[in-house]
Amino acid sequence: MGLAEIVARVPPGVPVLIAGPTASGKSALALVIAETRGGVVVNADALQVFDAWPILTAQPSASDRARAPHLLYRHLPFDAAWSAGDWLRAVRPLLNHGPGRPVIVGGTGLFFAALTEGLAEIPPVPAEVRAEADALLRAEGPAAMAAALDPATRNRIDLANPARVQRAWEVLRATGRGLSEWQAATPPPALPLGRAHALLIDAPKDWLAARIERRFDAMLAAGALDEARRESARWNPALQSSRAIGAAELVAHVRGEITLPEARAAAIIASRQYAKRQRTWFRSRMQGWRRVDAQDLG
Repeated sequence: MGLAEIVARVPPGVPVLIAGPTASGKSALALVIAETRGGVVVNADALQVFDAWPILTAQPSASDRARAPHLLYRHLPFDAAWSAGDWLRAVRPLLNHGPGRPVIVGGTGLFFAALTEGLAEIPPVPAEVRAEADALLRAEGPAAMAAALDPATRNRIDLANPARVQRAWEVLRATGRGLSEWQAATPPPALPLGRAHALLIDAPKDWLAARIERRFDAMLAAGALDEARRESARWNPALQSSRAIGAAELVAHVRGEITLPEARAAAIIASRQYAKRQRTWFRSRMQGWRRVDAQDLG
C-alpha cells in the first residue's frame, strides 16, 4: 500500500493518531493528511514543545507550518517541565472544540496511552520535590530511585528509563502514594481508540538505522552544530529539554571535550537505542493500532 492509498483511507472528520519511532516519517505523513484531507497537526512528542533544539528535535519548519496549522510545538521555555498530564490537558479541548480535525503525531507512547486509555489525575509535583529528585539522580543515579519505589510501581514501570523512574519517585515522595496506586484509579479516556483512526508506523530495524544516520547528517548540514553553540551557554543536563537526542554529544564537542566524529557516532547510537525502546513500547502497548509500513511512505 502506497502513500496515496494510506491517505485516501483516512475517514473524514475522525481524529487521526500517528505514532512511530524516531525518523520513521510520521511527521511527513501527518502533514500530508492534514493538508489534503483536512486537519490540524498536533504535537505528541515530549521534546518538540520547547523553545530549544529545533533542529535536533525535528520541529516543523516554516514551510511545513505554511502548508497546515500546527499546535503544541515550541510553546514552552527551555527550562519548563512537561508531563503526560500537561499534554493531555492541552489536547483535550482540541478534540471537540479545536480549530479543525486533530491529526496527532509523535513518538512519545505515554502521551497516546494517556489519550486513549486514560491517565491518573496525579497532583502536580512541587518544585522542591523535583529539585530533590534531580539532585538524587545526579548523586546516586536511577538505581537508587528505583530501589526506593513501592514494589507494585517498581514492577510496572520501565526501570531502564531514568525519566520514568524519576517521575515515579517524585509522585511517591510528593503524595505518599505509589504511581501504580494512582494509576489504578484512572478515569475514562478522553479519546477511546475506537473513535480515532490510529496508525502505527512499523519501521524495519536496518532500514531505520540507515535513515537515522542520514537524518543526523542532514541535521548537521542544517546547522545543528551552530544550534549546539547557542544552547551550550544555558545547557543543563537536568532539564527536560536537554534530553534531545544528540544534544549532550554536540555540547560536549563545542566545549572541546570530544571530536565531531565522536559526537556524531555517539548521537547516532543514542538515537538507534531510543528507537529500539520506542519499538518495544509500541509492540507491547499498541496492539489495536493499524500498522503502516514505513517503506510505503516514500
